[in-house]
Amino acid sequence: MPLTTDERAARAKGSLAGLSVGDAFGDQFFLLANRHVPATTGVPPAPWNWSDDTEMACSVMDVLNRFGQIDQGALVKAFAGRMDVGRGYGAGAFELLERVRGGDHWRRASSELFDGKGSFGNGAAMRVAPLGAYFSDDLERAASEAALSAEVTHANPEGVAGAVAVAVATAYVASHDRVTPKAVIGAALDLTTTGQYVRRGLKRALRLLAKSPQEAAHELGNGSRITAQDTVPYALWAAATRLTDYEAAVRACAMVGGDMDTTAAMTGGIVAAHLGPDAVPAAWLQAREPLPHWLEGAEKPLGTAD
Repeated sequence: MPLTTDERAARAKGSLAGLSVGDAFGDQFFLLANRHVPATTGVPPAPWNWSDDTEMACSVMDVLNRFGQIDQGALVKAFAGRMDVGRGYGAGAFELLERVRGGDHWRRASSELFDGKGSFGNGAAMRVAPLGAYFSDDLERAASEAALSAEVTHANPEGVAGAVAVAVATAYVASHDRVTPKAVIGAALDLTTTGQYVRRGLKRALRLLAKSPQEAAHELGNGSRITAQDTVPYALWAAATRLTDYEAAVRACAMVGGDMDTTAAMTGGIVAAHLGPDAVPAAWLQAREPLPHWLEGAEKPLGTAD
C-alpha cells in the first residue's frame, strides 16, 4: 500500500536519526584527542558534533517535507544558503555552493567541476538515506528521486550512482521486515544502472559477505579517497551484514578508518530505516548535537522552485 505523507515523513525522520548519530559518532574518531578510544568498544566523550553529511541530509528532508519530492532548485538553494564551512565541506562542494551563492546556475557549476568531469565524490550518497526511507513504498521512485538529489552537486555518473545505491538499499530495508545481506545489496545493484565503478564495488561486496570489516574494507575501500566508488560499497556491506544491530554496523565503519563519518552516516541511515529510530542507543542520541532548529519549520524555508 502507498504510504501516507505522515508515514513517509516518519520513516525519513527515523533514518535521519540513524544517519546523524552515525555521522557524529564517526566524526569523533577523526579527532586527535579521541584516537585512544577503541572504535570496537569505546564511546567518545560528548558532545558529538555532526558534519556536512547531516547538514545536507537535513536540507534533503526539509525539501521532501515541503514539496513531497525533490525540487532541484529548492534543494541547491537550501544547500548553498545553509552551508556552514565549519562542518567540513569538501573543496568541490564549497566551490560549487559558493558559485550558486554568487548567482551561478547549479547545472553549469556542477558540470564544470573537476575539469568538466563533474564530481564523483561521496557527498550525494552521504545525505540520501532519509530520501530512500521516504519513498520506501516504491524502489524505482526512490532511485529516480535520489538521482535528482545528486545531480545538483554531482554531475559525474559515479556520484549519482552512489546516491541511487544508498537510497534504494534504504528503501528496500525500510519496506521489508526480514531481508538477507545478499538481497539488500542486490536490490541496490538492480536499480543502480549507471556508474560502472560503483556497480563493480557492489558486485564485489556480494562476494565478501562472510568477511571481517577489515577484509571487506581492504577490498572495497573505506572512503579515504572520498569517492562514491571508494565509500558506498563498504557502507552497504556494513549495513547489510549488520542490519539487526545499529551499534555494530556503525562501529564497523569507525574501526576501518578512512572517511568514517561518511560511511557511518550512510550505514546508520540504512539500518535505522530498517529497525526504526529506537535502535539508535539512547545515550548516543543524547550525545549527538541537536539537529538544526529550521528542520522543524522554525524559520522561513530557503529555496523555491526555479
